[in-house]
Amino acid sequence: MPPRRLGASGALRATLPVSERPSHDLFLVHVHSPTLYHTELPRSECFARYVHTKCIKRLESFRVNFATAAPQRRVLLPLSFGVSSVALLHILDLHLKTQKSKTGRTGFSISALHVQELGLDPHEHVLLEKVKSEYPDHQYESLPLHDVFRLTPYDARIPGWDSNSPPQEQLARLLASLTSASARADVLSTLRTRLIVEHAKAIGCESVLWGDSTTKLAEKTLSETAKGRGYALPWHVTDGESPFGISVHYPLRDVLKKELMSYIAMARPELSTLVHRLSSVATQASTSSKSTTIDDLMKQYFESVEENFPSIVSNVVRTTSKLQVAADALKDPCCSLCGMPVPGGKFGIHGWGGDQQDGIDLASVDASQKICYGCTRSMPKTTVGVWNP
Repeated sequence: MPPRRLGASGALRATLPVSERPSHDLFLVHVHSPTLYHTELPRSECFARYVHTKCIKRLESFRVNFATAAPQRRVLLPLSFGVSSVALLHILDLHLKTQKSKTGRTGFSISALHVQELGLDPHEHVLLEKVKSEYPDHQYESLPLHDVFRLTPYDARIPGWDSNSPPQEQLARLLASLTSASARADVLSTLRTRLIVEHAKAIGCESVLWGDSTTKLAEKTLSETAKGRGYALPWHVTDGESPFGISVHYPLRDVLKKELMSYIAMARPELSTLVHRLSSVATQASTSSKSTTIDDLMKQYFESVEENFPSIVSNVVRTTSKLQVAADALKDPCCSLCGMPVPGGKFGIHGWGGDQQDGIDLASVDASQKICYGCTRSMPKTTVGVWNP
């Protein structure tokens, strides 16, 4: 059947009879020209382009630099084998291939880092090898979490640092001292971020490209606020320079997690084999209050909300993105654990006037040890006491 012409208004003047309609779902891409025919794209291809465009438009600063003397820029991509990080790697790989086919060069190179939290997981090792095989044009590295004690500069050393103990023992001692599941999850996340940032700086990366989706950023907004780090939200969810001395970007900040899961299924069937524990079922928090963390609760809440009310999730991120830090914020002293500048150097619990009698020894943390309010809630006296500035 010959294609239908579009009028100058771009509207299709005739409707196909039911018997002549394609058997598969299509998105119609209307070309507003009286001389061009409309084209039809499969739904999967159109949706993949939608996600791809959402991501790449956040990376305008990484266009191809045609200055011959300019060195190749490098970015770090943290790879957790979750839906978001695998989708981001796939999108960036396609983007670089497109740049090279058009210009003969790329705007940046990718170094991917996988962090082994509690030893090398055999399954994650297999996934890493699959990723290397699927995307061979990039650099890959896998580091144990305890390397954070080795890579962190002496003048920014982490509580629990002990020059007389190997990094493995320092990490084990630190985690064993934590008194709750929320504290453990919080410290693990903080150490993972510190390791990624320090590694990025060590290998000369210009920026860290986090794979956080809209859903993840909304989770982080509420969880960090609940933990007592609301003052640092602009650095946790927005693009730009960070207190760590390196810029950060969130290319997937305009894409929901459920959209990324659909993208993984539609873009390429092989992508799902690179994801660790891919599931379309919303996260369920533990029934035991002792093992439930703040992060788990926020994840469960926003994954359920995005199913029927995705605009709520997007509004949380858009509203938080409007927050701005003070012009001289980077001059404030930083927390020795999370690395965030603390306004006015108000370290510890008493610095914020939060004398909450909830079982934590309020005299446990000395302000001179430079632990912010949020980290103070997670770090017991015995742990902080190990570090001697």
